[in-house]
Amino acid sequence: MFNKEKYGKILTPMVTPFKEDQSVDYEAAASIAKKLVEDKMADTIVIGGTTGEFFTMNFEERVKLFQVVEEAVGDKIPLIPGVGATSTKETIELAKKAEELGFDAVMVVSPYYTKPNQSQLYNHFKKVAESVNINIMVYNIPIFAGVNVNPETLSKLAKIENIVAVKEEAELYPKQMTEFINSTPDDFIIYCGDDSMVLEAYAQGGTKRIGGIISGASHIIGIQLRKMIEMFNEGNVQEAAKIQQKYLPLFRIMGQNGRFNPCALIKEAMKIMGYKAGIPRLPLTPGTEEEIEEVKRLMKELKVI
Repeated sequence: MFNKEKYGKILTPMVTPFKEDQSVDYEAAASIAKKLVEDKMADTIVIGGTTGEFFTMNFEERVKLFQVVEEAVGDKIPLIPGVGATSTKETIELAKKAEELGFDAVMVVSPYYTKPNQSQLYNHFKKVAESVNINIMVYNIPIFAGVNVNPETLSKLAKIENIVAVKEEAELYPKQMTEFINSTPDDFIIYCGDDSMVLEAYAQGGTKRIGGIISGASHIIGIQLRKMIEMFNEGNVQEAAKIQQKYLPLFRIMGQNGRFNPCALIKEAMKIMGYKAGIPRLPLTPGTEEEIEEVKRLMKELKVI
């Protein structure tokens, strides 16, 4: 059985810092992981998610990142590596490597670019689950993967013993979390994957079915997000709503100028806060002076810095 209490409510999909020559800055990655723990921003660190730009990294880089973060903070905080890839073969190889390294859960994104149908999606996740003896979190993000994991498909996947949770992007299909809850067992856990939908997730599933949020913004306001969730679950709905309203502009500003993936400007905000966040890997580019100034202005206005 999956113990969601082990992972807490704030799961941070850690950014991957890159150097000016575009190589992975593993030393900086270790420092980010340590600072997230020290600053109490994260209850769990997800390694190599969308915010971590895994899609630009090769197999060896991803495995080394798993190792570096595990060595840095593995005895202090739960870790979940993202092992998704375009092919089922590579996904299985990454999942097996994660199991070999001692991780007890992995996150698996839907195959991107290939746009599999629902039968192919089911087969993909089933094959990955059968290849390892550790827990699998399905990662549903149709805005990037180009395909949605439908409730009927997730219902079938949830019957597989080690497929235990789903990260749901949420804002694209805001009521799909309820459909997921209605179509899966009571011990199958839903994680909200959209910073702007945290309270909506808890309103739909409550503390029994909602595990927490996997939040890029938690690099910056993890403490505040945890407080917001606690307030809502204690029945202090109005005060929790005020927190969500307050920080919505912060979530939005990370996507200014059509930046679909917010990781570049999250890194700029992190650097303002003292993290060695590095730069994105091309084709993504660092923030411009104007973008960074806007981020800094809003962070000051919100008293984040």
